[in-house]
Amino acid sequence: MKEKKLLALLVAVVLSVSLFAGCTSKAPETPGVETSSPDESLVAEEPEKEVELLISAAASMTDVLQEIAENYKVISPTTKLTFTFGSSGALQTQIEEGAPADIFISAAQKQMTALEEKDLIVKESKKTLLVNKVILIAPKDSNLSLTSFEDIIKDEVEKIALGEPTGVPVGQYSEEIFTTLGIWDKVKTKAVYGSDVRTVLTWVETGELDCGVVYATDAYSTDKVKIVAEAPEGSHKEVTYPIAVIKSSSNVQKAQEFLDYLSTDEAVKVFEKYGFSMK
Repeated sequence: MKEKKLLALLVAVVLSVSLFAGCTSKAPETPGVETSSPDESLVAEEPEKEVELLISAAASMTDVLQEIAENYKVISPTTKLTFTFGSSGALQTQIEEGAPADIFISAAQKQMTALEEKDLIVKESKKTLLVNKVILIAPKDSNLSLTSFEDIIKDEVEKIALGEPTGVPVGQYSEEIFTTLGIWDKVKTKAVYGSDVRTVLTWVETGELDCGVVYATDAYSTDKVKIVAEAPEGSHKEVTYPIAVIKSSSNVQKAQEFLDYLSTDEAVKVFEKYGFSMK
């Protein structure tokens, strides 16, 4: 009888210890102390932060880049593209003076080379992206009998719109063309210089000047002008568009991703729709 009581007491003790252990097996929920491993699949990922890319681009790319920017929103919803359009020479100067920019797209090699020589671009990112043509245009309702670049020296042409040759690539190409044709001295007496190619286009669209020299893509962008002629083959350097990431960019990876996108089939279709050719 005494043994049964001892056995019962022992069982009771064991049960008590087990119950106590069960009650204390859960770690105390002390603030600041991780008490268990969370199920990682149930942990929501932190949303990606928005990144703004500042793109300095040649004025002749205004329309095409705005359409590409709309498409890129689908590819990278958290990347905001902000453009500064202007003459490549003016944009080059801005970057040299410290203006913030992540990407530079020039309408000529000269301006990109200047930035490269000053170690302002990521050299590995530099590539030549596009090709364009140089075109002589006149207002759509013009009655002038123009059929070639040589016709500019006719007396009936009083004023011609050109890009400013020192800083506007299309102006540099224009000077090169007329010099090759041997008529630059006569043409420049009629020239009115615009600060970028879009200014030249506007002057001709409005009939303010008799004619002008722009890129083919600018002429295609409006129904207010007519194309007189394409610059004679061999009369100027090839019109190419180099592109690169700016070395001071704080978003080099995102900038490179956008550069890579510009060579995709989707982007190429948009460039070709606007009249550009791929290099």
